[in-house]
Amino acid sequence: MTQTDCAPYDALRMLSRPTGQANLTAIAVLLGTVIAGVWVWKRLSLETQDYILDEALPMALLAAMGLLVVWGIGRAVARRKDRLRRRASLLARFSRETTQEQKLETAFALIEANEYRVEGLESVVPALKELFATTLQRAVGDKQHRLRGMAASHIGVLQDLSVVPLLVKALEDDHAYVRSCAALALGRLRATETIERLTTVMKDDWDQTVRSRAKEALARMGA
Repeated sequence: MTQTDCAPYDALRMLSRPTGQANLTAIAVLLGTVIAGVWVWKRLSLETQDYILDEALPMALLAAMGLLVVWGIGRAVARRKDRLRRRASLLARFSRETTQEQKLETAFALIEANEYRVEGLESVVPALKELFATTLQRAVGDKQHRLRGMAASHIGVLQDLSVVPLLVKALEDDHAYVRSCAALALGRLRATETIERLTTVMKDDWDQTVRSRAKEALARMGA
């Protein structure tokens, strides 16, 4: 992950890779299954083979496709229910938190759990806006750049154009991570009044990721 990526708040978990022994076993099982299938097929009568090819196989394929569709729908419903439960839990936690640090941590997690959409968060949008704006302005210094950047990118999700001047100012931040996140947020807001400023950033910023984010923001605006 590069320094200027606007990364999600939750760290990605490392997935363990299958061992070479497991791969060899899987290949052996597959080859054995193929060989056994060919052996059985050759010993079937021609009438049975024709029946399988003409009737049984198409029916099995249709059944498999139907099961796959049902499975996909079930997974989508389960994911949505899980997302709504997690959102409700984080909304309740956000309302209970008393310290700035805890509220900010919960706010980042809430935006990400809601898949970077404002729908469903209307009741806390004013509080989120104030929290992110305050963080962007007060988390000064190089060591606080990650908080400033995340506050900038997340505030763009709220679809409140009143924060545009704050994000434009963030495009001048000393840290490239903050500048790239501010450009990302302006793209999310489709703040067309910043096209000229973003064009300059796309051409002149020394950091490649910042330039890319500015280009993406302009593309969202149709510029």
